[in-house]
Amino acid sequence: MVAAVDDFATFQSNLDSPYANAVAVATSDTFDLSDVTRAIYVGGTGDVTCTIGGSDVLFKAVPVGTLLRIRTSRVKASGTTATQMVALW
Repeated sequence: MVAAVDDFATFQSNLDSPYANAVAVATSDTFDLSDVTRAIYVGGTGDVTCTIGGSDVLFKAVPVGTLLRIRTSRVKASGTTATQMVALW
């Protein structure tokens, strides 16, 4: 099997660049995510409560397939009913 070639490996990454990392979100009221996100993908509709700039923010009734372009350090268990979320950065 041949490894994929990354023609853009030497390019400078910026906020408009494609995401380079992704991990399933484990909601928690006490623990931060491993990295601050650039976005959260919401796979199952519901509310999303997250910490942005030190304050908790509630996104109500987020539809399936939404990409929340937010920099968050934590997705809270309390108040979050959305499912199948993926942190992107």
